[in-house]
Amino acid sequence: MLPLLRFLGDGVEHSLRDAEEALAEQFHLSPLERAKLLPSGQQGVFKNRIGWARTYLKKASLIELPKRAVSKITERGKQVLATNPGRIDVKFLEQWPEFIEFRDISKQSGKATLSEELTSVETTPEEAIELAYQGLREQLAQALLSRILGCSPTFFEQLVVELLVKMGYGGSRSDAGERIGQTGDGGIDGIIKEDRLGLDTIFIQAKRWQGPVGRPEIQKFVGALQGQRARKGVFITTSVYTAEAVDYASRIDTKVVLIDGKQLAGLMIDFDVGVSGSASYVVKRVDSDYFEETDF
Repeated sequence: MLPLLRFLGDGVEHSLRDAEEALAEQFHLSPLERAKLLPSGQQGVFKNRIGWARTYLKKASLIELPKRAVSKITERGKQVLATNPGRIDVKFLEQWPEFIEFRDISKQSGKATLSEELTSVETTPEEAIELAYQGLREQLAQALLSRILGCSPTFFEQLVVELLVKMGYGGSRSDAGERIGQTGDGGIDGIIKEDRLGLDTIFIQAKRWQGPVGRPEIQKFVGALQGQRARKGVFITTSVYTAEAVDYASRIDTKVVLIDGKQLAGLMIDFDVGVSGSASYVVKRVDSDYFEETDF
């Protein structure tokens, strides 16, 4: 908030885009840092933080918004800069009644936890929500892996084929994938069509392990693929891969995709395999265009 207020300290009206450019240069942000998105992928982290800094400064009457996407410092804002503050945060802004009123309205709306978190850490409301969501997602992923480890190998192989079908491989469950995890299968646990027409085939190896999967296991799988004259394979485990296994898979001609436990759980959550919806929240923001008045 302080860098934004200082940028507006000249008393001139500045566009939001100019503020973003100036602050990005001040913070020496790389193109990748500027392009970084919130976990939802809906908005940039940097743009989101500037937007909330702008909102909070306005609620404390340190800046005003004379027109859409334009900001200007107020007399109060100039007085604050004259004191040369070392930092402006939520606690600092609470010295003004209008900002406290804004905070109280948020608390009455059931946002007290978010407000308290914003006071103590460097997050915007959207980031706080996303952090909470990611925490719930990680807990769910751990619970999924624990349940998978308690299931039979046959169930796990069927689960893997089901997941790949949900991801769009092969069409329906009945005609897209089949489990062939039987004696003499050469290390192949499943087979699935790459597309609805069956133009190519993907072979599957599913390891319900707790220890790391090393290079020898990947080599065995590649050998099984070659025995089937197959060019593509997916190796899925509930654990992790060693660095040697990952390096080997990246250097061979046969296309082998490695999916570890964390990725497996994430895909199950994304494609609704073994999970069901509990609650849904939609984050909305003001539609500025709606409030634009047009002179006829």
